Amino acid sequence: MKTEKISFSKPSAVRLSASDKVFYTVINTLLIVLFFIISIPLWSTITLSFRPNDFVGTNFEGMFLMPWNWSLSAYKALMGNNGFIMAFWNSIKIMGFGVACALFFTVPLAYALSIRSLPGRAFLTVLILIPHMFDVGMIPSFLMVKDLGLIDHLAAVFLPTAVSTYNCLIMKGFFEGIPEELKESARIDGAPELYLLLKIIIPLSKPIIMSVGLFYAVSFWNDFFHPMLYLNSNNLMPLPILLRNILMASGMNEYVEVTAFGEAPIQAIKAASVFLAAIPMVIAYPFIQKYFAKGTLLGSVKG
Repeated sequence: MKTEKISFSKPSAVRLSASDKVFYTVINTLLIVLFFIISIPLWSTITLSFRPNDFVGTNFEGMFLMPWNWSLSAYKALMGNNGFIMAFWNSIKIMGFGVACALFFTVPLAYALSIRSLPGRAFLTVLILIPHMFDVGMIPSFLMVKDLGLIDHLAAVFLPTAVSTYNCLIMKGFFEGIPEELKESARIDGAPELYLLLKIIIPLSKPIIMSVGLFYAVSFWNDFFHPMLYLNSNNLMPLPILLRNILMASGMNEYVEVTAFGEAPIQAIKAASVFLAAIPMVIAYPFIQKYFAKGTLLGSVKG
């Protein structure tokens, strides 16, 4: 038997029209401009945080200060201060417990709403959308947190906002995109819904869980309003509150030792605090980035 040899030709390059070339040139130019708009203030903040106390010159000159002339005095002043360490640790606890609590409630709720045969599914969806569209206001929220006995507890920061309607709908759309035949085969074999969720749905939903977890983490890490409203003790204040006090130079002596002023400029301490506050998110994002685009795109198709 004579076999035919199959050959694959190399695909030819796509030729761009004149309008396409203009379009891509404009897009690339805008991206380059956007890059400089973002990178210049960021680089200015980084160099300002390393600026020595004896530096004489303008802020523009300080941006080009050589690394061997940098000083770590601002970081030493912050990392050696108990108030900064305590605020940083409080933010870590709020973010950690907040993400765990949010995913614990959001995943089962989104999965329940994704079941087409669920009785009252449309009513539950509308019930979830109502508080998303109509905010009850600050005073009813405060009274509810007070009646629950959560005032001056870290749980008051993340528990009332544990479920985001937007994140729930994004996750619901992702669950609906999982083949229904896979779910039905497990149900025919006698698997309960909890087993189906834990053993089949969650392992297949790592992209959306990581993406929504990142949304919650950024929200809890940067939350300023709720800690200011519900927390009274200085020992419970998270990093955004401390950062606000440092940036506004109000209550500075309460959080930063007076001896630090002799070692580092106040502006360097402010810049260092901003840079340190961004480090956890900068570290976490590269590990989640590969799931981010896939999870949000697939979740938004049917959301």
